[in-house]
Amino acid sequence: MVFLNSLVKNQDFKIQESRHQKKTMHNFKKLKIWDESMLLVSESYKLTRTLPEFEAYGLTSQMNRCAVSIPSNISEGSSKSSDKHFNKYLEDSLGSAFEWETQLNIAYNKRYLSKEKFNELEQKIKQIQKMISGFQSGLKL
Repeated sequence: MVFLNSLVKNQDFKIQESRHQKKTMHNFKKLKIWDESMLLVSESYKLTRTLPEFEAYGLTSQMNRCAVSIPSNISEGSSKSSDKHFNKYLEDSLGSAFEWETQLNIAYNKRYLSKEKFNELEQKIKQIQKMISGFQSGLKL
C-alpha cells in the first residue's frame, strides 16, 4: 500500500512502497536551490541581451543553456526514485553552475559587463554552488 507522509522541515514526501523499501520525492518548487537557480536564469537572459550580436551563437547561447540546465537538472532529479539517483542530477546541476561561472569570467574579460555586475553575479553563482553542495551533503546516499 502506498501512502504519502508530508515532511514539514524540507517539504519532501516519503513514499512507503513496502516494509523494506522507501523512496523520497523532493518537491522541487519548494527547494531553495531551485528557486535561486531560476532567478539566475532570469539574470543570465538579462545579461546576454546586452552582449554583442556576434556572440548570439557563442557565449550568449552557451550561458543561457548552462543557466537553464541548473534548475532543470534539479527538477528532473527530484523525480528519481532514490537520493543516489537524485545526487547524479545535482552533480550535473553543479557542473553547469561552474560552467556558467567560467562563461561569466569570459564575458567580464571581454569587457561585456562592469566590475560591479560581475561581482554581483559571481556572488550569486558561488552561493548557488554552495547551496547545491550543501543539499547534496544532506542526502542519504
